[in-house]
Amino acid sequence: MLQAEELKVALDSESGLVRAIDGLDLAIARGETFALVGESGCGKSMTAMALMRLLPENGRVTGGQVRFDGKALVDLPESRMRDVRGGSMGIIFQEPATSLNPVMRIGDQIVETIETHTALRGPAARDKALEWLTKVGIPEPQRRIDDYPFQMSGGQKQRVMIAIALAAEPELLIADEPTTALDVTIQAQILDLLRQLQRDIGMGMLLITHDLAVVSQMAHRVALMYAGQIVEVAEADAFFAQPQHPYARQLLAALPDAAKRGAPLAAIKGTVPPLTRDFAGCRFAERCVYAVERCRNEPPQLRVVQGSHAVRCHLAEQIGAQHDADAKNGTQNGASEPIHATPSAGSPLKNKAESDVLLEVSNLSVEFPIRKGLLKREVGAVRAVDGVSFSLQRGRTLALVGESGCGKTTTGKALMHLFDGVARVAGDARLGGEPLLQRQGDALRAARRRMQIIFQDPFASLNPRMRVGEILDEGMAALRPEWALPERTARMAQLLDRVGLRPEAVGRYPHEFSGGQRQRIAIARALAVEPEIIICDEPTSALDVSVQAQILNLLAELQRELGVAYLFITHNFGVVEYFADHIAVMNRGRIVEAGEASAVIGNPVDPYTRRLLSAVPRLAV
Repeated sequence: MLQAEELKVALDSESGLVRAIDGLDLAIARGETFALVGESGCGKSMTAMALMRLLPENGRVTGGQVRFDGKALVDLPESRMRDVRGGSMGIIFQEPATSLNPVMRIGDQIVETIETHTALRGPAARDKALEWLTKVGIPEPQRRIDDYPFQMSGGQKQRVMIAIALAAEPELLIADEPTTALDVTIQAQILDLLRQLQRDIGMGMLLITHDLAVVSQMAHRVALMYAGQIVEVAEADAFFAQPQHPYARQLLAALPDAAKRGAPLAAIKGTVPPLTRDFAGCRFAERCVYAVERCRNEPPQLRVVQGSHAVRCHLAEQIGAQHDADAKNGTQNGASEPIHATPSAGSPLKNKAESDVLLEVSNLSVEFPIRKGLLKREVGAVRAVDGVSFSLQRGRTLALVGESGCGKTTTGKALMHLFDGVARVAGDARLGGEPLLQRQGDALRAARRRMQIIFQDPFASLNPRMRVGEILDEGMAALRPEWALPERTARMAQLLDRVGLRPEAVGRYPHEFSGGQRQRIAIARALAVEPEIIICDEPTSALDVSVQAQILNLLAELQRELGVAYLFITHNFGVVEYFADHIAVMNRGRIVEAGEASAVIGNPVDPYTRRLLSAVPRLAV
């Protein structure tokens, strides 16, 4: 159905020509799910944009062809391409906050797609839009259909994007991180919906994701991408059971789970090389512990090693034999290494002084007024958080989990005073024994110096008009006035290095980075002022597994060295099992179960907790 043949895409940049995609070949059959995986910046999302003819202004196809049902798309007139795009081919974009029209009601955005690409009009199109909102799990769809995007949580915006992409029942769906912002129960519902559409209409799907557990459950075939090239492609079962490329082996080793708790994750050293470079040999050679001289001087070709399993590596057979021998002998050769040597993630600190309670929250509630009419009179209120209580100790991690819209993010933002003048916040919160919710002015700035937040959506939370250096410096200048400019500049370089970004990032704007790279910038910003508490709102949701391992190792190291405490808001139970000391499960604004992580996960009591855990995707190998 879809074929890409020797596809090449280049982008003009200040640092030179970026060869974002370099000779990509792939084919997707009707009804097949083809997964494209790899680190941030490898070219996965650019592949999606190229297939849909949605490249940025500085991008162009420099070679190859894309065919859909035999029709060549690269040179197709734009008027005809619009019929293909949204109708025959749908796309779920990576960042819903920047993909949805902010001044258009969500129902109107779905109706627009339906009326453009189907025969339905008016009330019939609106009824169909309601049906799609129901299918993707939006609560109270008849009320929410007239909401604007800003009135929805990150996960709900993602579901709206999925509804728009599926509204015309496309023959091929390109899904770029479709479940990144979704909790596990909604993720399971969406994946079931996609499978059903594949059965009903034979829809093919290009699944671009860093969630390897989802890939193992959904994909028929998997392609691993690195630095603009596919380096391994195989049937999904073979890819997970017997990965051939060193990069694939190291990615799988970097996944967090309960079995790895108490040890640093095997993060891959280094970063993806800049694609402005001319490569003399293998593009992964700089990061590969197996690399020999031939790897650095001779580019490997994608070649079949067994059946339909192909790999771009000179040494695949030798590495496979060595790995099998090591496994038989019960040894490892250290194929991966952590960015930082870290002690047990989440293990109790020995120093009694460091086990003091830093944050105590009692009976916290957050109400958003409902206003109507010309004078915007209040006619009611929505209680998003209802009587939440918990404590957070120095050097410990409390994971706050639950479905999208349950109040997790609202809790974190309320503690940071981000709803002042917008919502009514009641209850009591104490930071270091001092009242927190009543603080204003200098007292509030002092609190923010001690407590920072990593937001869920990195693109929406980074100022698009500021360079990365300015973004990092802004908080330090405001909250750490005692630090002189040279000291702040040196700290910027240190922060970028610790989150796995190159020094030249300081001079670039947020839009020049991939989604995962933007999340790393957001994490660096939160770390900049050396806070005692960091509220982490889905801090690793936009990150591939290797960078996730780097970040978790970094957070654990900071916790060990500085006694930093984390309120960790997430739907990734693999991360929770590995990283959290305690878990609080939220449902409809309330905490329904709380306790030590091992107890909550191993022996859940509340039916809602059991339902959440049953929906968690597990890597099938």
